[in-house]
Amino acid sequence: MKIAVVGTGYVGLVTGTCFAETGNTVTCVDIDKEKVKKLQGGTITIYEPGLEQLFERNIKQERLFFTTDLAEGIKDAKIIFLALPTPPGEDGSADLKYILKVADDLGPLLSDYTVIVDKSTVPVGTADKVHAKIAAHAKVDFDVVSNPEFLREGVAVEDFMKPDRVVIGTTSPRARKIMETLYAPYVRQGNPIIFMDERSAELTKYAANSFLATKITFMNEIANLCELVGADVDAVRKGVGTDSRIGKRFLFPGIGYGGSCFPKDVQALAKSAQDVQYDFRILRSVMDVNEDQKTRLIARVKEHFKGNLKGKSIAFWGLSFKPHTDDIREAPALYNIEALLQEGVTVRAHDPEAIENVKRIMGDKIQYFETPYDAAEGADAIFISTEWPEFRTPDFEKLNSTLKGKVIFDGRNLYDLEVMKDQGFAYFSIGREVINGK
Repeated sequence: MKIAVVGTGYVGLVTGTCFAETGNTVTCVDIDKEKVKKLQGGTITIYEPGLEQLFERNIKQERLFFTTDLAEGIKDAKIIFLALPTPPGEDGSADLKYILKVADDLGPLLSDYTVIVDKSTVPVGTADKVHAKIAAHAKVDFDVVSNPEFLREGVAVEDFMKPDRVVIGTTSPRARKIMETLYAPYVRQGNPIIFMDERSAELTKYAANSFLATKITFMNEIANLCELVGADVDAVRKGVGTDSRIGKRFLFPGIGYGGSCFPKDVQALAKSAQDVQYDFRILRSVMDVNEDQKTRLIARVKEHFKGNLKGKSIAFWGLSFKPHTDDIREAPALYNIEALLQEGVTVRAHDPEAIENVKRIMGDKIQYFETPYDAAEGADAIFISTEWPEFRTPDFEKLNSTLKGKVIFDGRNLYDLEVMKDQGFAYFSIGREVINGK
């Protein structure tokens, strides 16, 4: 099948590459000439485990192409995916200008029946708006389908190739048959393709992400309460997570959620509710709690250093919003770094993948290091903001000899409390006992 994907950001590039992997001919379209030039030359523009191998293979086998020309990119395409940004506006609503602009451009370019697919996360009613924009100029039949993505950064290739479910919103039997054929290779193990109307599909994506954000936030509230009453959040988490009605995932407390999806999608769903005069009170609380949670450890830092942070040096382990990605959108690390810079702290940062992205926005305001141990050398403390696997079992003896101060502020609860006691570190985590060190 010939497919076009408009937009080569995170979703678009993963989508296009993974569709090519099952034998489709895919052309990805983007207005960024430099990015397209890199992609045409075989240079991948995002970091995602497992994607580069598929990307290179499908370019070599001439199934994956890139262009800046929309007309060229969609020529003879049976399906056109719109994988464009929907950034939050000042009021929290999703900005649809990129999607609607492309929809407007598509109308006169269609030469035969085509399925137009909203792959971006969009508010309820977007399919209707896209349809109206295309219909204003189109001279052929077409259908607009909602097919939200459920890709987790760090495991996006696996999520795409073996999805838990595929959600497709369409009331058109013709479009349904085409979409069912397209996705058949990805659900051979029996995971469902769930068909519904377009509006329900649009809402499903927001509902899923907002529920997960709520689950994370609830556990952070429990962790904060644990600190006040002397309970251990790890024990509470295990006790709660073994309830089959609740499940173990998304129950790990920390310094809040970030990334490109949860913050934006929670905001957008709350704004969609507000637009129809519904006060989504839970989501308002989720946003408020998460905002506070991001910098919750700063109070611990100030308390430990008796309010005198000027001239202190703190090593940041982790800059991305989660491990296995270079994405720093809404990353809690950035909020904590800014708070400490205002207090006169020197920040020595390390991240396996995200350093270049941070350099672009923070420049030389902080220092960057190739290894976590280089960052920690001579520092007064370590601040852990991302749970990269390589941070889980560090060489504590090496840290003992290189750190100026044996202090760790752990925003991801990576270490066992008894180990920290044995190592003699002052150790501050989320929802657990404070270890004062030796």
